[in-house]
Amino acid sequence: MEKFVTLTGIAAPLPIINVDTDMLIPKQFLKTIKRSGLGKNLFAEMRYDDDGYERPDFILNQPAYRQSQILIAGENFGCGSSREHAPWALLDFGIRVVIAPSFADIFHNNCFKNGILPITLPQAVIDQLMADARNGANARLTVDLPNQQIIRPDGQKISFDVNPFQKQCLIEGLDEIGLTLAKTRAIDEFERRNRTEKPYLWSSPAQ
Repeated sequence: MEKFVTLTGIAAPLPIINVDTDMLIPKQFLKTIKRSGLGKNLFAEMRYDDDGYERPDFILNQPAYRQSQILIAGENFGCGSSREHAPWALLDFGIRVVIAPSFADIFHNNCFKNGILPITLPQAVIDQLMADARNGANARLTVDLPNQQIIRPDGQKISFDVNPFQKQCLIEGLDEIGLTLAKTRAIDEFERRNRTEKPYLWSSPAQ
């Protein structure tokens, strides 16, 4: 998993509440188990018309926001089914941070497991960041995870909370597999000791 420490990037405004995972990545794109290639299908039903052409009014189709790495959204972001393809699609598009008043729990946890930082802030602060994001190519925010701060274009700093364990995993780029591999030496030592103390657990069953 790619490490997340500090990010400065374009923020795209998406003032929609209850953005569910089917809006993020419609069900017809869930056949793959690969994490790559889903970015083109992110918000597919909002980004494209029935003939597959881009809708010019959708925010991520607009030139200033095609390279967005931060999304400013409405409350209850990521609700609906628990599909992990939703954060996969966001990440493959280039989104590393989603800022909203609230998130669905499963989606929130899936973000951390895939290298995306979800930040929860009061609606009044979201409104300020939404206004910043509407400045197009000038909508650049800095997200400083170690210091838990968002720096607005005018230099104002906004603090946010994050679970300490999930924060450290993002900074170190560790998902659940990475966390397990980091304990390889301790696991090997346990197995060696366990083989000696309880050999009957390691013997082959009688034929």
